Amino acid sequence: MSTSTNTTPIALVTGGSRGLGKNTALHIAKNGSDVILTYRSQATEAQAVVAEITALGRRAVALQLDTGDSASFAGFAEQVKAALATTWQRERFDHLVNNAGVGVHASLMETTEAQFDTLMNIHLKGVFFLTQKLLPLMNDGGRIVNLSSGLARFALPGYAAYGAMKGAIETLTRYMAKELGPRGIAVNVVAPGAIETDFGGGAVRDNAQLNAFVASNTALGRTGVPDDIGAMIASLLTPANRWVNAQRIEASGGMFL
Repeated sequence: MSTSTNTTPIALVTGGSRGLGKNTALHIAKNGSDVILTYRSQATEAQAVVAEITALGRRAVALQLDTGDSASFAGFAEQVKAALATTWQRERFDHLVNNAGVGVHASLMETTEAQFDTLMNIHLKGVFFLTQKLLPLMNDGGRIVNLSSGLARFALPGYAAYGAMKGAIETLTRYMAKELGPRGIAVNVVAPGAIETDFGGGAVRDNAQLNAFVASNTALGRTGVPDDIGAMIASLLTPANRWVNAQRIEASGGMFL
């Protein structure tokens, strides 16, 4: 049975049906918040996450969203508004985690415009305009966490377009923090290192040679796992980190130092 109250924080996590998004949503719930999570196509997986969150005594709703389709964002904001009214009898939520993403591995010379546009629409344009559409539904004093990557700091062949988008997100985060400061909204960006998930076809998790390469170039001597990231993102939404703002926080175990 849910123990949520009208003072329980509500966090919206994009791409919350699997991988780091799912892990983040579960850690947020364990910290005492309710969750709105989005999924692009995996409705069954999303509902399974909702069930896990409900089992933790929190409330959760899953909504469909393609973060690469900015034309759909106004309609999505209306769905969020309706979910808040129906499930929580409230008009606002508190925290936004811009997590949804895809990976493209292609050299500079082989990257197509279609691949570039997909990455831009999801990782940069999508984050910019989805946040813009959702801000009227956010409480003052809330938190926004954007997702970058270690690949914005160090360069590995094949990630030029992806790394460039993440570099842009790091700059955008500082601008968000500056402009939203008057509302008391803190904005930070988390840059994971290589993590064992199904992201990018599950290469870090399933390719033993790649896994060993990452581990040998990481100060703590292993690749990352989802709990390394989800718990850290969730902690940024707590009052304990209220004074952390406009920061790039890399969670990579110390890759390529």
